[in-house]
Amino acid sequence: MANIVLALGTNLGDRVQNLQDAINHLAPEVQVIKVSDIYETEPWGFADQPKFLNSVLLAQTSLKPLALLEYVKHIEATLKRAVTFRYGPRIIDLDILLYDDLIMHTDILSIPHPFMTERAFVMIPLVSIAPDLIHPELKMSIKEIAKNINLSGVILYQPAKIKSRGQK
Repeated sequence: MANIVLALGTNLGDRVQNLQDAINHLAPEVQVIKVSDIYETEPWGFADQPKFLNSVLLAQTSLKPLALLEYVKHIEATLKRAVTFRYGPRIIDLDILLYDDLIMHTDILSIPHPFMTERAFVMIPLVSIAPDLIHPELKMSIKEIAKNINLSGVILYQPAKIKSRGQK
């Protein structure tokens, strides 16, 4: 089983429910271990849209990286994510941030996620649940990396209440 980190984001409809629905759809191929608090953030990349809710989760999977990408894209489609434009509004967005200590760069998938360390809406939730996790390319812990980015504009929206199907 591979240890993975996924980022979740949503800014349309019932945002908390969208996050919960995405987590519910991860099983059986992805077993959620821990879910971060939910943070509200300003849109990134395209400002004229509603605010986002963001969370990250630690999980395990037996899927290989490209199969995992296909699986999360299928979940997005199941949850009615409409393809609009880059950084546009969305019902749900699932991004693979880390996959064990794998370093992989292809035309369709880069692991570690190439922008994760620049985005406070990823780093704040991630440092809260996995501060000592080592970034495979930078060879630094998540908490060390988070010290070097602007963490403003990310506000706690709701403590972690989202559960995986097997979690109590």
